[in-house]
Amino acid sequence: MLSRLRRVSFGTQILIALVVGVALGVIARALGEDSWLTATLDGVGSTFVQLLQVAVPPLVFTAIVVSIAQLRQVADAARLATRTLVWFAITSLIAVTIGIGLGLLLNPGRGVVLDIGAAQAPETTGSWTDFLSSLIPANVLGASADAEGLSFNVLQIVVLAIVVGVAALRVGEKAKPFLTFTRSALEIVQKVLWWIIRLAPIGTVGLLGNAVASYGWDLLAPLATFTAAVYIGCALVLFGVYPLLAWAHGLNPVKFFTGAWPAIQLGFVSRSSVGTMPLTQRVTEQNLGVPREYASFAVPIGATTKMDGCAAVYPALAAIFVAQVFGVPLGFTDYLLIVFVSVVGSAATAGLTGAVVMLTLTLSTLGLPLAGVGLLLAIDPVLDMMRTATNVAGQALVPTIVAKREGILDLDRYDAPRGADPLREEAPSTGVLARA
Repeated sequence: MLSRLRRVSFGTQILIALVVGVALGVIARALGEDSWLTATLDGVGSTFVQLLQVAVPPLVFTAIVVSIAQLRQVADAARLATRTLVWFAITSLIAVTIGIGLGLLLNPGRGVVLDIGAAQAPETTGSWTDFLSSLIPANVLGASADAEGLSFNVLQIVVLAIVVGVAALRVGEKAKPFLTFTRSALEIVQKVLWWIIRLAPIGTVGLLGNAVASYGWDLLAPLATFTAAVYIGCALVLFGVYPLLAWAHGLNPVKFFTGAWPAIQLGFVSRSSVGTMPLTQRVTEQNLGVPREYASFAVPIGATTKMDGCAAVYPALAAIFVAQVFGVPLGFTDYLLIVFVSVVGSAATAGLTGAVVMLTLTLSTLGLPLAGVGLLLAIDPVLDMMRTATNVAGQALVPTIVAKREGILDLDRYDAPRGADPLREEAPSTGVLARA
């Protein structure tokens, strides 16, 4: 029986888990929010997310240091890095435009009756000064302690890793032992994370089951238009914009989705771009044909800064929603500010799950009440699933597009029939980067 289960592909396991999770969630909701089944589903889901959290700090640090070190093997590395960031900005611009357009079309906050007086600003907020100050690590671990325990600022870890990686390149030969150790540490961390990712079907049952049990229609009904707008906006980016960009670069959109789908699925259920990063990188190399030397740089950077769902579609719609609920008119300048924050400030979303910091950054820039965030926190996990799936797809697409434009994409691998389970087969290197 166990051997048969192992032969089932990862994607199929996730699909089965989705069905089981919904079914158990419906049963749990019928039993009541305080039932043993609801508590069990919550415990299973939160444990899976907690396991991902354990692996995130060492994964981000070692992956970025190693990726920067490997860039010296790449011809025109600076140009590749620049074009990657440019395409991050281009796709974010398209995504935030879609978010604003949907907000103006659907008016998600108009006519919504909510208890505004009970809404409170979240404990974690974002402003431009907070964002800029958060770039500077408070210590070498990017860690902070509070009443809930030790927590890590992923953005600080990213900055620290970039500085260390660049310093290692400048040191030269003397840094080789350090880089060798870091590569070994990365391999170990990734192996541990692969073990955690293999538990994703079980985590899916818990996360989705608890979401269904906790967020019934009674809670979603007042925010139905807003919820639908977020899903529609992300779907337009995921299934509209991304296929068009792939097609415009001579790439088969179906091949892109079949190649990236395991990572997109995991992003949906885990709500973690960073936790999904190893799988995103593997499918980007193994299925989409992006050279490892480039993918090992682009995917980790994208997993911490490239957020079309969380940092573009969602804050645009949420800002319009909050403005309409509180009766604050938005002008043309306000919409330009939304675009600016989404394109430039997306790194503020760096973290495991959620987009609260990015939303509060947007609201504070527009001068909207931060208490509006409290109106949306209740259903944030439901929204975050679709947002993260969109994030992950974009993190795989941009390196693929840049590699195609630079003539370094392995088109034979991209167009090859799908079949290998990305959790079973090590992704081979596609060779030394060289322009075709």
